[in-house]
Amino acid sequence: MENNNYENNPKSIKYHVKRYFINNKKRIENKIVVDLPAGNGITSKIIKDLGGIPIAFDLFPEYFKMEGINCERANVLDKIPMVNNSADFVLCQEGIEHFSDQFKALQEFNRILKLNGTLIITTPNYSNLRARLSYFLSESERFNSIMPPNEIDSVWMSNNSITSEIYFGHVFLIGVQKLRVLAKLAGFKIKHIQFTRVKTTSLFLLPFAYPFIFISSFITYFKNVNKNKGYDKDFQKQVYKEVFKLNINPKILVDGHLFVEFEKEKNAEEVLGGLKSVHKEFGTT
Repeated sequence: MENNNYENNPKSIKYHVKRYFINNKKRIENKIVVDLPAGNGITSKIIKDLGGIPIAFDLFPEYFKMEGINCERANVLDKIPMVNNSADFVLCQEGIEHFSDQFKALQEFNRILKLNGTLIITTPNYSNLRARLSYFLSESERFNSIMPPNEIDSVWMSNNSITSEIYFGHVFLIGVQKLRVLAKLAGFKIKHIQFTRVKTTSLFLLPFAYPFIFISSFITYFKNVNKNKGYDKDFQKQVYKEVFKLNINPKILVDGHLFVEFEKEKNAEEVLGGLKSVHKEFGTT
């Protein structure tokens, strides 16, 4: 069970989420804010106290403890029990790293959000240098501390008397590049990346690793940006430039969490209708 003091601890992501909502109080006043997964309800209460209208969902609502706010059971990979285009904000706080189908989850968030609505995603930063080193050494979240994902440590909740669904641990950790492209394909664009706090190991590695990251990223960008891939040249440059900037962003390389604010640009169906295939014939003639 989470400690309510986490919201006042700068080492906790709940602290940074709280600060975000305080700073955006006017934006959320009288607005519908979906909180999924809602956990024990700390953030839902913060939203309510700031004048927002929290709608809380969780795979295990039995752990939701805030009086005056209802929390319904919902599996984002099934369907969130809300009508299309009805929410102003969706908060997915420390949730996406638990979802086995992250693209489907993002499409579902898109479905319930109004056009130009806001999706906020926080997740452990799999793009920082410590995470990259951990994966290189042992494919674990933290080297010399946590085992790689396994059937002992990676099943966080499984209770058939409540639900047949499994709440996985950090099996599906996601970096900023993968998060960006899945969100883009689901109809979102990055509006803002909020810095949270420095990871000491990542900061130590930065001076040694950054020159190699920058040079490698630039060479890859240069090799690809001038290739004819069937897209408008300006659009191709725009996409690759955004990807390049994310890859060399020092704040992302040292931040402990990803805290990304997305804006809904289009309905997910519109995006899928405009995609082009790289392998047009799938190996057939």
